[in-house]
Amino acid sequence: MHVYTILLSTIILLNIIFAFLVIFFERKDPIATWAWLMVLTFIPILGFILYLLIGQNLRNRKMFQWDERKKLGIEQVLASQLLQISSNQLRTTNNVIKNNQDLIYMNLFNNDAVLTENNAVDIFTDGKEKFDQLLLDIKAAKKSIHLQYYIFKNDGIGSKLITALTEKAKEGLEVRLLYDELGSRTLRKRAFKELTAAGGQVAVFFPSKFHLINLRMNYRNHRKLAIIDGQTGYIGGFNVGDEYLGLNPKFGYWRDTHLRIVGTAIYAIQTRFILDWNQAAPHHEIHYSPEYFPGKLDEIVGNIGMQIVSSGPNSEWEQIKNGYIKMITAAKESVFIQTPYFIPDTSLLDTLRIAALSGVDVKIMIPNKPDHMFVYWATYSYIGEMLKAGAKVYIYENGFIHAKTLLVDSKISSVGTANIDMRSFRLNFEVNAFIYSEELSTTLTNGFLEDMKLCTPLTLDSYSKRSLWIKFKESFSRLLSPLL
Repeated sequence: MHVYTILLSTIILLNIIFAFLVIFFERKDPIATWAWLMVLTFIPILGFILYLLIGQNLRNRKMFQWDERKKLGIEQVLASQLLQISSNQLRTTNNVIKNNQDLIYMNLFNNDAVLTENNAVDIFTDGKEKFDQLLLDIKAAKKSIHLQYYIFKNDGIGSKLITALTEKAKEGLEVRLLYDELGSRTLRKRAFKELTAAGGQVAVFFPSKFHLINLRMNYRNHRKLAIIDGQTGYIGGFNVGDEYLGLNPKFGYWRDTHLRIVGTAIYAIQTRFILDWNQAAPHHEIHYSPEYFPGKLDEIVGNIGMQIVSSGPNSEWEQIKNGYIKMITAAKESVFIQTPYFIPDTSLLDTLRIAALSGVDVKIMIPNKPDHMFVYWATYSYIGEMLKAGAKVYIYENGFIHAKTLLVDSKISSVGTANIDMRSFRLNFEVNAFIYSEELSTTLTNGFLEDMKLCTPLTLDSYSKRSLWIKFKESFSRLLSPLL
């Protein structure tokens, strides 16, 4: 008994010490602090080991550096646009841009997100159509191909992409593929044997330094980008895998949103890829070369205004979330959201509730089935609060909805990789296109309205009738929401 008493006392003492360490390291985020203290309470000692594995803070670490960007003239363009907006002298014929200069300024100032107005955009909501077009663009490539995906599987569509990349590498093109280790954990490097033998390069974001142990597993590069010849770019929600073509019986049809962009916004997408690539492959860095940024800044290919905004756990600000809040605050008529997960933090939840309580038509569309169980039940917990505030909620029944879109007044919109959840805002590396175009935003809004025909409305009355067991699952999952 004496030995057990000493052992128990030691465990309690260590847990108290660990709790103080968690409080010190997470002092700027009380929600995360309480979540981790709960983990320590229920899982003594082991909880702190989990914190070391998935609770590190990457803020203030300079992970992405590219000194050569001065050669692109980005700093001069940023300074010029900031000055034009602050002095009310921004030259544009786009009324949506004129009316949202505060949002544009914030993205410029906090994220170096250059505003471009000459973009042409195609919208893809079907995986087969998206990958068919991407394969055509790869086949037509002349100089370079850059692909970056959170999930890359060596299945039907994955092997087809690898074969296409290998053929282009054999032709002498620069081919680079970057994937996230955790997201692509089932992928084996031997899948790229022929590609690398042909001269293609493959890199892994945050690879494990120890077998089966990754001390940075909590920080995932969730971005999905493709850049062909520095002229055509893709950004959105589709990963690489057969389920994204609707071939997984568990999920059925896969409804997502992806953009194909031609125009100067490609410069920002290319820059984002280069920064991520150089962090993951420091021995194979991409250096400045005009071939990665062809064309002229004033070349007109379309009329879509756009900023490419990135965020990550190493950033001081939660740029994409702040952009969402700014957009919702500006809403006069409607806020439409499509997201597979709805786990907003307090600031975003309050913003959405205020919008709904103010008479703004807030509509939120979520899946009818989970791909992550705790996330699913936490989503329903927060959805209940939005129903009480007067928001309308729609459960997508035609398979699985994975789109990450925010539409405001059919005038401004955001499409990209960030979900409406704390992980996307604080822990994942994400990238979104903020779009200033009534034409494109109206097209996205019409798509939302069409999707509503495939949904079941979730009413406050039906939500209030859920069982005690479901209420418990919601409450427990919500407690874990800062960690999900």
